[in-house]
Amino acid sequence: MDEDKRIDWIDNLRALACMMVIMIHTTSFYVTHGLDIGEHNWLLANVLNSMSRVAVPLFFMMSGFLFFGPRRAGSRHFLRVGLCLLFYSLLGLLYMAIFTPISAAQALTGALQKPVFYHLWFFYAVIVIYLLSPLIEIKPVSAGYLSILILLLAVAANPNTLPFNHGHIRLLPINLFISGDTFYYLFYAVLGRAAGVLDLKGKKIPVIAAALFITSVALVAMGTKKQLIINGDFADTYYLYCGPLVFIGAVSLFVFFKQACRRPWWTPLRLVSRCSLAIYGFHAFIIHYIRTHGLDFKAAPPLDILYVFVVTLSLSLLLAMGLRRIDTRRWVS
Repeated sequence: MDEDKRIDWIDNLRALACMMVIMIHTTSFYVTHGLDIGEHNWLLANVLNSMSRVAVPLFFMMSGFLFFGPRRAGSRHFLRVGLCLLFYSLLGLLYMAIFTPISAAQALTGALQKPVFYHLWFFYAVIVIYLLSPLIEIKPVSAGYLSILILLLAVAANPNTLPFNHGHIRLLPINLFISGDTFYYLFYAVLGRAAGVLDLKGKKIPVIAAALFITSVALVAMGTKKQLIINGDFADTYYLYCGPLVFIGAVSLFVFFKQACRRPWWTPLRLVSRCSLAIYGFHAFIIHYIRTHGLDFKAAPPLDILYVFVVTLSLSLLLAMGLRRIDTRRWVS
């Protein structure tokens, strides 16, 4: 976003989403190890991860809000996402070659099929949003229409909705021949614009949105624990970015920020928002290095989660600020 055309609630939401991404990757080690780390430790990691699952959907929604209206993604935006993908992929290859036994050459040969480092997948996915931006301009619609659309496409007809049968009759999910995550990434972007320009009035709207977000987080956390007990191992059934509960949580939090967080936040958080692109690019390397070089405190998971999160955010922010001094045109920062 241009420095002189910032929208405060979008900046606030971007800062939170950026920190949520770091929290997802900070707690993933504990969540995927199940109850071996201790039930209370796993429950803490599960709740924190469940709260943060909306982060990536929120980035798609913010992209849609910005580029699915009168403003379009132009040549500079396409060049920027391409340079970001190239820069952070090269950084990932360099990191793998120096600090890991992973074959950088092998990762490079498959770069057209999957990112060289796991977190860079987002750049691949957001390219689709940018490519379709010149073709899509979302018109204002009613809150009722959006609610029905979400309930139908994000819940009832969502292939990720758990099957619900009445006798031998399959009731959910309804088959509307929806397949692939890209449909839902695009749907997130569409809803980002539609919800962002929605004229919502009433003091209860933020309360309702917050309640829906908290409820969705609780259901994701409880569902994940249930699957862990059933399977005897971790399953990401409820964690899916395109799953119905994460979808409802993301839309609810988006609406909450639009209605209740319109004033600029504390200066350090505004800095996180401005540096969010580079923070995203750097953070995964830092977490991976901490986890694989014995620099964490796995014997004390609650302390370790706080430590890894704070160190990763701080170092990523410092690296991002340094990069912005060099990258004055903001191509990769």
